[in-house]
Amino acid sequence: MKQLCINLWRENKSFIIFLSLMFMFRSACADWNTVPTGSMKPTILEGDRIAVNKLAYDLHIPFTHISLVKFADPQRGEIAVFDSKVSDKRLVKRVVGVPGDTVAMINNQLFINGTAIQYEKTAGNTDQLEHLFNTTHIVRISNPENHEFANFPAVIVPANHYLMLGDNRDNSADSRVIGFVPRDEFVGRSSAVVMSLDYDNFYLPRVERFFKSL
Repeated sequence: MKQLCINLWRENKSFIIFLSLMFMFRSACADWNTVPTGSMKPTILEGDRIAVNKLAYDLHIPFTHISLVKFADPQRGEIAVFDSKVSDKRLVKRVVGVPGDTVAMINNQLFINGTAIQYEKTAGNTDQLEHLFNTTHIVRISNPENHEFANFPAVIVPANHYLMLGDNRDNSADSRVIGFVPRDEFVGRSSAVVMSLDYDNFYLPRVERFFKSL
């Protein structure tokens, strides 16, 4: 058995080293994530593969959440990827509240540090432009007042934690369900779709979404 392993190593050394380096790169530097749910609609669709910049916030020891170097903290409006211990899965949500912020939601309108976030109607019946300070993006609100997620009282975001919301406000298990997200759970930031497959149409490629900015 030992000799077999030695022979395999000798015959496949270059390939094994290549795979090891590739997996380390994907773990620590950059990767892509499949999005299986519609919690970030209309920004991100089911079947999108999004690019994840794993050096946006930290340099981690590969395959761990141990930070070697901190580059930046998540900022309001960014789409961030994190490994939620509460939900036991990797999630993609938008940063809405940073440490020290006071955040409330009344009839699906956000209030941050006493400032009412402004919204604009779009051509659709459910999509609105949300002006989250220096970031403008579309959110989907089907039931502006009657949904169970449409309201929460003012909360203060604790130190080293973040309040995360999905853009599909009525259908997202975000901080309204899992609570504040600890800083050390963040994996990286996403700003583009790499490719996309239409789950409802025989997994055909959505070419128009390839390399689409978020």
